[in-house]
Formats: sequence, structure tokens, C-alpha cells
Amino acid sequence: MVNRELGGLHSARLLMNSIEFGEFSEQERLAEKGDWVPLRKTMIEAAESLKKGGADFIIIASNTMNSTAGLIEEKVGIPVLHIADATGKKVKEAGIKTVALLGTTFTMEQPFYRDILQKKYGLKVVIPDKPEREFINKVIFDELCAGKFPDKSKQEFLRIIDRLIKEDSAEGIILGCTEIPLLVKQEDVPVPVFNTTVLHCEAAVKYALSHN
Repeated sequence: MVNRELGGLHSARLLMNSIEFGEFSEQERLAEKGDWVPLRKTMIEAAESLKKGGADFIIIASNTMNSTAGLIEEKVGIPVLHIADATGKKVKEAGIKTVALLGTTFTMEQPFYRDILQKKYGLKVVIPDKPEREFINKVIFDELCAGKFPDKSKQEFLRIIDRLIKEDSAEGIILGCTEIPLLVKQEDVPVPVFNTTVLHCEAAVKYALSHN
């Protein structure tokens, strides 16, 4: 994206702290049970290392972990571009008023994501029902995170999306987990699909170039 904007041989200047997911997934399970201390400590330490390396701002390459964006800004002291902001802007620009949000159970059920979409961008957000949410969450962690993309899972995702369109009047679908676009593509869905991974990257490039 940077090369597309600047041309020539230009590329993005960036730092990355990739957290080991096996250990982190255990911290996520603790957080689900109410103990957020290990997870937040990991996120803050990762952000601090990026700041020490010279980062001007941070993006968290996980929809779910953007729940810690405000905490990181407060504790580390540099901007964090929230993925729900990047997504909300694009959905609103598309003229969509009712949008379905797919993601981990935490992303779909907790207010950190939906509140931004609803209160800041005036969107109506619908989510799958409880059995559907549990199915989506299981596929994300047991299959997509492990590099498995069964067609039967894709077909069930598409069934859920079709129901949200027909029964809940969803005019667009937010793929609110960075793994879901590996399974579901725009060509699979009759309404606009919002790939949060791509939208977050676009927001980061725009921010970086405007603050260069």
C-alpha cells in the first residue's frame, strides 16, 4: 500500500512484535474467566518494546485484542489506531446503516467494538445468535488459527451470513476477525463484505503518510 502511494522502490517502515500465540491463547482463556492481568501485561510489554524501538503509533493486528487499545494508549503513551474506527468509517462511507459483525465470541458480545460502531458511526450492529456465535468462535480457534479451512465450515459461515441478511436486514458483513477473510470472500456474499485486516492496514498507511 505504501508503494502504491509513493511509487518507486518505497515500502513501509515498520516494527513488529509477534506474540507467541500458544502461550497467549492460555492468557485469553484466563481473561475469559475474569483474570486479565497476564494478558494485559503481555500486551503492554509488547507495546512498550515497539515504543522503545521508535514506533510513532501502534496497530493491534487482532480485532479481539483491540479491546486493550485504550489501556495501551494510557499506559504506553503513543496512539493506537483502533480497528473498529477503521472499519466504522468504511461502513459509513458505503452508506450502510445495518451491519452484521462476525468475530470471536468476545468481539461479538462485548461492547468495546459495537459501541464504537454504534455510538461513533451511527450504525445498527446485528450479531449471530448464541449457537452461531459459539460455532464461529470454535472454527476460528480450532480451525482457522491452525491453518485449516474446511468447506463445511465455510458453508455454515455463509448460511449464517445469509440468515443475518434475510432475517436481521444486514446490508453489509464485517469480518471482525483477522482469520475469517481466509475462509469467506466478497465473491461468496451478495452484500458488501468489510475485511477488517485490509481496512486496518489502509488506515495505518494513511496515518503514517499524513504524519511523516
